[in-house]
Amino acid sequence: MQPLTRLSDEEELFQTTVGQFARERLAPHVRQMDESGVFRKDLLDELFELGLMAVDIAEEYGGQSGSFFQSILAIEELAKVDPAAAVIVDVQNTLCNAALQRWGSDDQKRRFLPRLARDTVGSYALSEAGAGSDAFAMSARAIEDGDSYRLTGRKLWITNAAEAGLFLVFANADPAEGYRGITAFLVDRTTPGLAVGKKEDKLGIRASSTCEVVLDDCRVSKDNVLGEVGKGYKVAIETLNQGRIGIAAQMTGLAQGALDHALAYSNQRKQFGKRIAEFQGVQFDLAEMAVDVEASRLMTYNAARLHDAGLPFVTQAAMAKYFASQVAERVASRAVEVFGGVGFTKDYPVEKLYRDAKIGRIYEGTSNMQRLTIAKGILG
Repeated sequence: MQPLTRLSDEEELFQTTVGQFARERLAPHVRQMDESGVFRKDLLDELFELGLMAVDIAEEYGGQSGSFFQSILAIEELAKVDPAAAVIVDVQNTLCNAALQRWGSDDQKRRFLPRLARDTVGSYALSEAGAGSDAFAMSARAIEDGDSYRLTGRKLWITNAAEAGLFLVFANADPAEGYRGITAFLVDRTTPGLAVGKKEDKLGIRASSTCEVVLDDCRVSKDNVLGEVGKGYKVAIETLNQGRIGIAAQMTGLAQGALDHALAYSNQRKQFGKRIAEFQGVQFDLAEMAVDVEASRLMTYNAARLHDAGLPFVTQAAMAKYFASQVAERVASRAVEVFGGVGFTKDYPVEKLYRDAKIGRIYEGTSNMQRLTIAKGILG
């Protein structure tokens, strides 16, 4: 039995490589990307070149044949520098790639996995204006028409939509059956009738695109139905269950990044003739921040290890996501306070991390939805 945070040589090398990329290539551009609200195309290309967009896709499809846990390591390392980059990699690996690998037919895997590994960004189009936490109240419709389905509806808050070349779209093929009519479709961006709408102007993770996706009589071949007709709810639930571990990793990495900045600044900033790190009040803050980050990491790694071991992980994933999102907000806020007045300005990175942290309580299941999942798990 190894400690949860003990990494194998392969995992440690992978973590080091991602961390170096984040510090050397991402860090110089984080502020500019945040202000413009656009993720640089050259950096996106580098994410593909490094294999970070296909961590656990098999080599036969152009992926790295890594583990789910390695994708969690990548998300965490990127989030230390830029949570926006982390969520791009997160959605690609834990949602889009994962769904296609689990429910895709051999033909679908041959057609789409090499693209997702090489140069195609994936997007997970589930949410709607009236179907956020109640995701199965969706109004998007899929009408059978010969060897195709015609999709109509509007999807909102869709991550990666601006850059995506492939969308995993959920629509109801039989509204009379309620959620049992929901079906998942693989839809290419070039498909007539699919249009990406305006990009949201967000509080945080601004370089990660969040857009509306409009479906207007969008014809999709039956060959592009992912899984079975009417079983899209299963695809959505089970994919999001593991996706929450990715969000926990993102929030853990964000918190670690904020703590790292606070530690460095407290050792440089002087007041009353000595470094502020020498004051007990600051030490206590830093100590509590470190405890939070360590606990968040342990919960996240445990959920990811359970997933890779094929053991039940849903309750642990919800716990990790719920707790890590709280930790990210709390630690980022305290980091701003350690910096004092300058921490409230855009000249220092903790201000951005504080803004980025808020989304952790909201996407891929709000904190209240996590509470419900946890309660069901512990009550049996």
